[in-house]
Amino acid sequence: MKLFKILALAAVGLGLTALPASAWNEKVGEQDEAEHLAPNVENGRDVYEVCSACHLPEGWGQDDGTFPQLAGQHRSVLIKQLADIRALNRDNPTMYPFALPSEIGGPQSIADVAEYIAQLPMNPEPGLGPWEEGSAEYDHGKQLYVDNCVRCHGENGEGSAEKYYPRIQGQHFKYLVRQFEWIRDGKRRNANPDMVEQIQGFSNEDVEHVLNYVARQKPPQEMLAPSADWLNPDFD
Repeated sequence: MKLFKILALAAVGLGLTALPASAWNEKVGEQDEAEHLAPNVENGRDVYEVCSACHLPEGWGQDDGTFPQLAGQHRSVLIKQLADIRALNRDNPTMYPFALPSEIGGPQSIADVAEYIAQLPMNPEPGLGPWEEGSAEYDHGKQLYVDNCVRCHGENGEGSAEKYYPRIQGQHFKYLVRQFEWIRDGKRRNANPDMVEQIQGFSNEDVEHVLNYVARQKPPQEMLAPSADWLNPDFD
């Protein structure tokens, strides 16, 4: 709590304000400005160097769920989440110091780094859950996905750039579980309220089963790196 108060005071000093949870996607402030700027991918690469310490040069994060895969995510989603963190509308004390304007720049830098990340090829071998296709747990997760998630996240977890629904296919299982539980339990304040309502009845087993299915959904082949050994040439 003390840390959050410190960050909130810092945000006020930067002219940033925390939005109420009900304002899920009003597209104000830096989010709106960044979305309307033409991105400079070269600057995005330079900005991403700060991010690469945790999310790795390839943008693949960690399969233990500590850090998410960012590579291949929709640019609009990346902009929204980064702007929300800077506005203290999404709690992320670990990332916040690295996302400050003094560290990476203003809305132009948000636009630039989001464009760079969105173009990175995705990890073809993300961290998976324990249940393979054909198991009862896999089938249960698939049915939960069809009944609850398809309308927003699409048939194959591709999300929607236009509607700010994230690409969840191929994301690390353990990261998905943590975020889903935080959304269900009200800990992630910038979550879509429609999703919060939709998943209130999910048990912890339901959560693991549906996200085991999600993590195993495959992005299009052209979005994947050639192998899990691929290294980002921009950071050789």
